[in-house]
Amino acid sequence: MPSTRPGAGGRPPTIADVAKAAAVSPTTVSHALNNIGKVDPRTRERIKKVAAELGYRPNLRAQRLRRGQAKAIALASSMPFAVAGGPSRLGFYMEVAAAAAERALVHDYALVLIPPVQSGGALYSVDIDGAIVVEPDQDDAAVAQLRGRGLPYVTLGRPAPGDDAPYVDLRGGRVAEVLLDHLREQGARHPALIVGAGARHSAVDPLATYLRAAEEHGWTPVVATAPETGGEQAGYDACAALLEAHPDVDAVCALVDVFAAGAIRAVQDSGRRVPEDVMLVTRYDGLRARTSEPPLTAVDLQLDRAAAEAVELLLSRLSAGDAVTAPGTKTPYEPRVIPRASSLRVPPGR
Repeated sequence: MPSTRPGAGGRPPTIADVAKAAAVSPTTVSHALNNIGKVDPRTRERIKKVAAELGYRPNLRAQRLRRGQAKAIALASSMPFAVAGGPSRLGFYMEVAAAAAERALVHDYALVLIPPVQSGGALYSVDIDGAIVVEPDQDDAAVAQLRGRGLPYVTLGRPAPGDDAPYVDLRGGRVAEVLLDHLREQGARHPALIVGAGARHSAVDPLATYLRAAEEHGWTPVVATAPETGGEQAGYDACAALLEAHPDVDAVCALVDVFAAGAIRAVQDSGRRVPEDVMLVTRYDGLRARTSEPPLTAVDLQLDRAAAEAVELLLSRLSAGDAVTAPGTKTPYEPRVIPRASSLRVPPGR
């Protein structure tokens, strides 16, 4: 015998079906299910129960059109995949994306993952309410497009100078400090620094920290920059030139993990050993650091927590509208070095 339930026969139940079963108007059903309007609490609960029994599911697309919301946020960056993801696409950017998507879904938002924004109109073609921009550069293309659309955004990593966007601080300076302290503890006396070219705080802040440490400890500063688009080869070239010009360098802090992977090859091709002759450390404890040979000492950045905080910060800004003047926030953790073979000269515990 065929079912007499509304929506049977392949047709999903509608608001009209729920209204008929609950003996109320469709408007009352809409208000009750969306927790708006003046609906008696007992009636609201009864309508929700009837809707559940009928298997009613709201039309999300219609809801978004009525509210003028996409219920979607974007994750964007101008970092090229050579740095942010690498050939495996499982790097820094994707770890942030996974954590951000999980937190966004808790709030019924979808996360749209935007490929590296260099130019063009990548962010003009997607229907979003706002965005998280990962480690923006000066005159960042992603930021420019978001501003062009009038969309709110926050940044993961400090924004460029002059940009007052709310942000979650990845503490680039402190990360460099703990890595340099680790190298000193392992016996380094002539450490060098390799950073990305450009004005991202992930390069600017560690450089300032390194120069202060060099002055404090009497090091001769040795700094090389490498273009992000060059990937591992750029790190190789920068390290090879650095070692040729400064043969007394006994440690290299290559903040970008893809540069560190290239730096290991450069050290080995120069006839030196890692870590016996030259120690190597990097910032991000990702796939490259763990699978490098030897494995790279890195830092636990707790990107899952940082990404979740960035989502919360953006959704807070969306709910507050134009009235928001949220200050920058700082991730509530101390960067922790994960020592591995690339920098361990002194046995642990000694």
